[in-house]
Amino acid sequence: MRQKIKNRAQLLDHGDAESRRIVLDLAEATLQKLDAYTRIKSILHLDGDILRIGERTWDLSKKRNVYLIGAGKACNAMAQAVEEVLGDRLTDGIAVIKVSEPTDIFHRTRVFVGGHPLPTPDGVAACMEIFRLVDSCGPDDLFLCVMSGGSSALISYPAPGLTLQDEIDTTDVLLKSGAAILEVNAVRRHISGMNGGRLAQRIEARGAELIGFNISDSVSNPPTADISVPWPNFAGTPMGADQTTVADALDVIRRYCLSERLPKRVIQYLKSCGPSGETPKAFPRNTYYQVNTLPDSCAYAGEIAGKMDLPAMVLSTFIEGEAKSVGTLMADIAREIQRYHRPLSPPCVVLSCGEAVTTITDNREIRGHGGPSQEMTVGFAIEAAKTKGACLLSIDTEGTDGTTPAAGGMTDSQSGARAAHLGVDLLDALRGHASYEALCTIGDCVMTGNTGTNVCDLNIMYVPALKE
Repeated sequence: MRQKIKNRAQLLDHGDAESRRIVLDLAEATLQKLDAYTRIKSILHLDGDILRIGERTWDLSKKRNVYLIGAGKACNAMAQAVEEVLGDRLTDGIAVIKVSEPTDIFHRTRVFVGGHPLPTPDGVAACMEIFRLVDSCGPDDLFLCVMSGGSSALISYPAPGLTLQDEIDTTDVLLKSGAAILEVNAVRRHISGMNGGRLAQRIEARGAELIGFNISDSVSNPPTADISVPWPNFAGTPMGADQTTVADALDVIRRYCLSERLPKRVIQYLKSCGPSGETPKAFPRNTYYQVNTLPDSCAYAGEIAGKMDLPAMVLSTFIEGEAKSVGTLMADIAREIQRYHRPLSPPCVVLSCGEAVTTITDNREIRGHGGPSQEMTVGFAIEAAKTKGACLLSIDTEGTDGTTPAAGGMTDSQSGARAAHLGVDLLDALRGHASYEALCTIGDCVMTGNTGTNVCDLNIMYVPALKE
């Protein structure tokens, strides 16, 4: 079993080592349990001609071809699991990933590296290959689709009349606007020829069958239960129905005052596309399995904390808002716990997850790199000196936070003093959106590479008791 957190030794060589060890142990075990490779192989089996997923079966002798299409930040692990189970039964496959790893081994699947968080020409090229494959199929063919967060950028294909640059500019503005991810997707899905269910729509038009495996990074989905049971009313991603509308997209643009910041062609398209621009709303013939959802990370971390004899509480699985402010709030909660034993007594663990944001209204503000998880831990570090031993880890569970190769950061009550000693101004780092550079300097970036999952941000805070 490969270790997920690659720079554990570096993270433990300074600060409050015991608090850091507890947090890292929790994070490592949680990421191991979330790995989609293991989870998919636990429910997907091939016995001769019979493909079995839980209690459902498909007779592959009645299928002419079996195809694999995958995209997303956890697609590496998901696609490998499906390919290994199907073996020679797989006719062809296409996987579009964010980061290629030496451990990615494929025999029948063509791998493309797309762009994220901004689309790239390589993603468009991958879409064209997917369209060619889909357009060659018929009613006797079966598609196994594996999707996770990030697919909207990785397989981005502009709607008729729009350009790739329109999609790039639109995505860039939306991600810096402070809008929640569902709001961002409401716009992106309606300017795409692939996302918002357009892939499934194209497969349906050929009469082929689709079985989907998904990891959801949406704050709206409940925790998974039995993952071998089909997920009812599945929505989202290129392979599922879309719950948002063109009207929703236009409302997001109004709400965040983006009409002057987005490409004029995009605004004109959304205002004039009519019914043909609406995304598909249902695929009753398809079967979908939810491998993990966002709240699962907190549920697993809570179980693991229990085995470590650590009291734990889930603060929220709906964390949104400005990341640096959430970091400050977490430090305030830690202080309340240590000083007044509210809402629980130390030593304890406070868990949360969601998708905090970093708002950038003017690109001229940017003097470095970063992401929401890193900004959260920098915000925490500034206030955490008041709570001895308090430690917060915040990571984007897929392994890259914002525009950086770091999964996130981990800071404790000593991080502020360490930063000052090394000449790092944490407040200035937040103002210039340079949290990555600040955390790298003080040795507090968390590095994982691909983790095999993608359930957005996970935050683990440990608060020790004050020693007598």
